Amino acid sequence: MISPKFPKNEKERQAAVDKYNLLDTFPEESYDNITALISHICEAPISLITLLDRDRNFLKSHRGVPFNESPRSISFCGHAITSGEELMMVPDARKDERFHDNPLVIENKAIFYAGVPLVDADGFKLGTLCVYDTKPRILTEVQKTALKTMAKQVIRLFEERYKNQQLEKLQKKLQNRNYELERFAGVVSHDLKSPLAQIQMLIQLIETENKGKLSEETLQYLEYIKSSSDSLRAYIDGMLKFYKAESVIAHAKERYTISELQKDIKSLLNFNDTVQMIFEHTLESLYINKAGLVQVLLNLISNAIKYNDKPISNINILVEETENEYQFVVMDNGPGISKVDQASIFDLFVTAQKTDKHGNVGTGIGLATVKKVVVNLGGTINVVSEIGKGSKFIFTLSK
Repeated sequence: MISPKFPKNEKERQAAVDKYNLLDTFPEESYDNITALISHICEAPISLITLLDRDRNFLKSHRGVPFNESPRSISFCGHAITSGEELMMVPDARKDERFHDNPLVIENKAIFYAGVPLVDADGFKLGTLCVYDTKPRILTEVQKTALKTMAKQVIRLFEERYKNQQLEKLQKKLQNRNYELERFAGVVSHDLKSPLAQIQMLIQLIETENKGKLSEETLQYLEYIKSSSDSLRAYIDGMLKFYKAESVIAHAKERYTISELQKDIKSLLNFNDTVQMIFEHTLESLYINKAGLVQVLLNLISNAIKYNDKPISNINILVEETENEYQFVVMDNGPGISKVDQASIFDLFVTAQKTDKHGNVGTGIGLATVKKVVVNLGGTINVVSEIGKGSKFIFTLSK
């Protein structure tokens, strides 16, 4: 018996095997289907998908044998990956000096062998797709072609597994980063809100204790400070909502009647007679993520009120459904949004209007948060608008 030699690039080849994380894994149907098919096509009682490890031949799929590994020193596959052949075939191992006294031949009657190296994109031979028989024979041309073709399919499964693992790692990394950002936003908002509150309290104290003593100019300066403090507070609150938008997904779907929705929106916005809001619907209730829906509608409706340039803000909310989703339309009679601004209106820190009706500067965070919530809940959002003709925000949420 001649034991197989290690390839010259064994260190790199072993690293390529390790990167797929397949060693010592449980059987999987996708691989077992391939060995079952190739066993049938090649009319062979034994078919294997092997990975050559440091000192063993690990069998990822093993049809026809009860064990899932064997010593590399006696493996046929060890010879196959160093043979330089696209398909190594041993018609009768009893007459081959490499195998005639091999334990696999003597104890397991492995007389015939045919194996195709599993070659990755970098050219490393990881193992083989092979068949054994207990009698001497050769493969037909059709069987050879099938074995080579299915070996390529095994490599595709390896690559798919590797890509999925990389995506899972990236997803976990992003989740950790989002968690860190959310914590950071929470800490920063708390640390900034405290001095802001103190600034506003000091301003009120100065105004109260010096009532009638301050000049118009000084009062104007104090008003500037209050306005700036309010803007900064709105910015901080907006950032916190943006980074906490992910947490909305955690809320389970629940039955939510349209009448409850209307009542909640009106209660939370607490608007006066200058706002007329109408709900148009044919549904009695929704089965939906309540927290997410309310957050989106509150933002869109409050924007429609704040940035409206008419004496009366007319807001129409249309609720419809299809087989797989709910569709919501929020229409207003405001100033409208230009085509240029529509292209970036859902981007973070982008605002279509410089100030609202009260002269407050927008943060550019609200609509970015809206889109984030909608997308996280399996929906889409877009805007249709013309200058002077109001705006229409259309969004969907999956059922």
